Amino acid sequence: MVRMEVKLAFPQDRPPLSIISAAKIAGVSVIIDPTLASGSVPTLHFSSGNFIHGVNTILRYIARAASVSSFYGQDDIQAAQIDQWLEYAPLILSGSEFEAACSFLDGYLATRTFLVGYGLSIADIVVWSNLTGTGQRWESLRRSKKYQSLVRWFNSVAAGYGDALDEVTSAYVGKRGIGKSPAPSLKEKMPGLKENTSGHEIDLPGAKVGEVCVRFAPEPSGYLHIGHAKAALLNKYFAERYKGRLIVRFDDTNPSKESNEFVENVLKDIETLGVKYDVVTYTSDYFPKLMEMAESLIKQGKAYIDDTPKEQMRSERMDGVESKRRNSTVEENLSLWKEMVNGTRRGTQCCVRGKLDMQDPNKSLRDPVYYRCNPDPHHRVGSKYKVYPTYDFACPFVDALEGVTHALRSSEYHDRNAQYYRILQDMGLRRVEIYEFSRLNMVYTVLSKRKLLWFVQNKMVEDWTDARFPTVQGIVRRGLKIEALIQFILEQGASKNLNLMEWDKLWTINKKIVDPICGRHTAVLKEKCVLLTLANGPEEPFVRILPRHKKYEGAGKKATTFANRIWLEYADASVISVGEEVTLMDWGNAIIREIKTDNGTITQLVGELHLEGSVKMTKLKLTWLSDIEDLVSLSLVDFDYLINKKKLEEDEDFLDNLNPCTRREALALGDPNMRNVKKGEVIQLERKGYYRCDVPFVRSSKPIVLFAIPDGRQKSTLIVTGA
Repeated sequence: MVRMEVKLAFPQDRPPLSIISAAKIAGVSVIIDPTLASGSVPTLHFSSGNFIHGVNTILRYIARAASVSSFYGQDDIQAAQIDQWLEYAPLILSGSEFEAACSFLDGYLATRTFLVGYGLSIADIVVWSNLTGTGQRWESLRRSKKYQSLVRWFNSVAAGYGDALDEVTSAYVGKRGIGKSPAPSLKEKMPGLKENTSGHEIDLPGAKVGEVCVRFAPEPSGYLHIGHAKAALLNKYFAERYKGRLIVRFDDTNPSKESNEFVENVLKDIETLGVKYDVVTYTSDYFPKLMEMAESLIKQGKAYIDDTPKEQMRSERMDGVESKRRNSTVEENLSLWKEMVNGTRRGTQCCVRGKLDMQDPNKSLRDPVYYRCNPDPHHRVGSKYKVYPTYDFACPFVDALEGVTHALRSSEYHDRNAQYYRILQDMGLRRVEIYEFSRLNMVYTVLSKRKLLWFVQNKMVEDWTDARFPTVQGIVRRGLKIEALIQFILEQGASKNLNLMEWDKLWTINKKIVDPICGRHTAVLKEKCVLLTLANGPEEPFVRILPRHKKYEGAGKKATTFANRIWLEYADASVISVGEEVTLMDWGNAIIREIKTDNGTITQLVGELHLEGSVKMTKLKLTWLSDIEDLVSLSLVDFDYLINKKKLEEDEDFLDNLNPCTRREALALGDPNMRNVKKGEVIQLERKGYYRCDVPFVRSSKPIVLFAIPDGRQKSTLIVTGA
């Protein structure tokens, strides 16, 4: 047995059950130190002064130091399989699809005693700990006898190592579990929040547990996109990290762009992201107080009314030239302010500007605009107001009033941080700390809501939920699982470095989530599809019940019809030679005896079954469908990026880089089981890829619409029939 004394430090509210259990079974002596701050990553400290961070890293160390020979597998392949379970188990067992994950595990363990190889490994400990850590949630399923293979395995592990596991379970798991399962935490996925050289955490400046208040403040002028999702999740993280408050505040200061539709859908997107907030507020709730503050600053000589034309004002700010109105008297300014408030013709020619410093090298401090006139009705308050505050003026004011302690802003606003602090100072309000993070940029993608609105208004897309859009609803409609989006964003961390991310990475994460559980179906492209007649095929069609997923029983069953006339895709038929033996997937081998053509186009194949043939010896493995009336019509839709340049430079117009063809459609025949595919369900079409059902089966004359889901590497195999 290994005699090694090390200290395991972790937050008391999030004990790493898998590490503690693995150490007990492995014979690694560990001193428990549950004193880390909430949200911190488990750390293993050695007497030499060295340390290692993270659940999976510590588990691998324990596995290598274990007295159990199989703990990290018997060879490199098994070790790699164990690594997959370390990443996969916490992901599927801590999300919304817990029962689906249990069903998958139940099918996987139907013919296995252990997850990897023929002995207990840390893969078993991780899955066992994640199940145990959910408390009553797992115990209810365990008692239901719903997943007999999984329960058998679970009980076997518990019986074999009962003393060690019982001790850990009684110490750390209650009826409600241990809170969140011991999956790799947000902090662990966000190296930007940890200073590895010293072992100290990078905290919010001046933050205290229980006293932090953050806010997510979207403007209701569009739907949330992937960039907003990063901001929302970071705010969620820090609110939870410090046991603080999270305010969702709609920055509704521009009635020309905003609507209740956007408010409702932003709230929907926030719920989709799993962001729990304490309260929803609106900047418009503070319009009376904001107007009072503007008037107060005018009276103090800290703001003035300016009627300089817009373009001239912009030029003067760039050149550091003071406005001719800068030194107007308080009385003159108040008189024009009244004109603005009443929305008179004279008032609409004016704006309120802060009297800061026109010579400051930071141009954001050169007398920014605080208030403008706008005659458009507001989506919440109607036509009550004729003047509206700018974001620069309203944001620091409302942050201070609502008790926000830390304002998270993307680094693109860095030059305006000094302005934020100066405005707070002039208002006489308390300081709110700014915490910066990098904006998330994606290749071949525009995230500006103004530009996205152009696509909507010009009918280049259906609406804000279009599958080509980077909105939360758009990418979910494309087939992205929200767990993949969250994992992708959290891996970016709170780094301040600007980064241009590849979509392929996101879709690769998504594939790892959908592939183990989505049902398999068959489709044959309609265009020029070829009939194969099997001379010795069944005289009458017959049906076999097959699993929708060979490795996941939870996907259910499907009925497959076998007949002597079957459909093949033209692309497959065109590469077959006379006399060649091919494999018909889920049936067996067949030998092609004749290829009939008309003017060089293949019209029919004739062959015979050779079911005793070896599938290992054939080059072609073909999908097929029996020629029966029950086949369904499919519309397979694939998408491309809206713009054709990977990264647009600041001086480039996106309109000059529009992709001319962003939607492709191919008609196909599908197996009859697809009548049962539900809207939103993800399936795999054999040899084609993953698809999300956008329009389910309604009637035979209307095709099922399936959206192709990128998998991070595969190019489209569809024939273009529309753009």
